[in-house]
Amino acid sequence: MYRAVSDGGFRIPAVDTSRMNPSHIRQVIDYPTDEKPGTIVVDQTARYLYFVLPGQKAMRYAVGVGPVARAFPGGEAVIARKAAWPRWTPTPSMIERNPKQYARYGDGVDGGPHNPMGARALYMHKDGVDTYYRVHGTNDPSSIGKAVSAGCIRLLNQDIIDLHSRVKPGARIVVH
Repeated sequence: MYRAVSDGGFRIPAVDTSRMNPSHIRQVIDYPTDEKPGTIVVDQTARYLYFVLPGQKAMRYAVGVGPVARAFPGGEAVIARKAAWPRWTPTPSMIERNPKQYARYGDGVDGGPHNPMGARALYMHKDGVDTYYRVHGTNDPSSIGKAVSAGCIRLLNQDIIDLHSRVKPGARIVVH
């Protein structure tokens, strides 16, 4: 499941699972919940995302998240839009916080392997308004399982491609 793949004209390198924490490998788990199948649940502390399946099961993915100060504030949102190889533009607050790192990207970065949003993105809206938080891939696989993002929830590119194929626009996402 983590082999090298060609996608949208780009090559996604293989991930060496022998160097991964075994619990970070995508897997179906028992997941007793009252959430409906198709719901996404993110546990920012444990650094896992769960896609709820029928029969009290879930597909579990390891994620990278933002440090507490920049993490999604929690609560519910909906996946308003999905994109393959999305364009990325840092927010004004990202540029203000770290101009040396982000100002050069102020005009945006086209989708592709050098784009920090990776192969896919799910856009989170709350009360009909874009939160500017995303569930997306990454060009930095070493960030998975850590609190190092600018606040978004990131997955390995192979995992976001899998999740993207399962999620329907309008799906509920619960973050805690």
